[in-house]
Amino acid sequence: MNAQHLQPTGSAYFIAKETERPEIHTLSVLVDNEPGVLARVIGLFSGRGYNIESLTVSETEHEKHLSRITIVTRGTPHVLEQIKHQLERIVPVHRVVDLTVRSHELGQERPLERELALVKVAGTGEGRVEALRLADAFRASVIDANTEHFIFEITGKGSKIDQFIAIMKPLGLVEICRTGVAAMNRGPQGM
Repeated sequence: MNAQHLQPTGSAYFIAKETERPEIHTLSVLVDNEPGVLARVIGLFSGRGYNIESLTVSETEHEKHLSRITIVTRGTPHVLEQIKHQLERIVPVHRVVDLTVRSHELGQERPLERELALVKVAGTGEGRVEALRLADAFRASVIDANTEHFIFEITGKGSKIDQFIAIMKPLGLVEICRTGVAAMNRGPQGM
């Protein structure tokens, strides 16, 4: 289909060139830790039809009242560049780094990314034993247990957590809570 025949969908994705393929990028945004900043950042995404695949926020420099927002999003290179420029224009934003682009500049495939999940599994008998055995193989820790359930804590790449969850489903998976991605680039340089 020709790009000129595409109808606007309310999303920014329709304006992308046909030759550009959507990519997943991890953005790190340093902001003032004050009320309303996160809402403004998220509003930028939702108002323009951009999707957030993962969002993590925490104060990282208490004395300076700065927080780091880590956002995993998907888009064409053109759309991702637009997102970055629009984030930079929000007043309490100090810095925006596309960690994916920066990792490529450093000769690396991706930034270091980790996620934490709490996974509740209920069961008895062989299923319970198998859940414990598999949790050990995934290096998941038991942080709560009784005769009816376990709560495991697991950290790693999102794909590892996805795999662990898939394996636990037939063994009595009850509930999952995931933190979202925390990420930074390798090397001595900061953000």
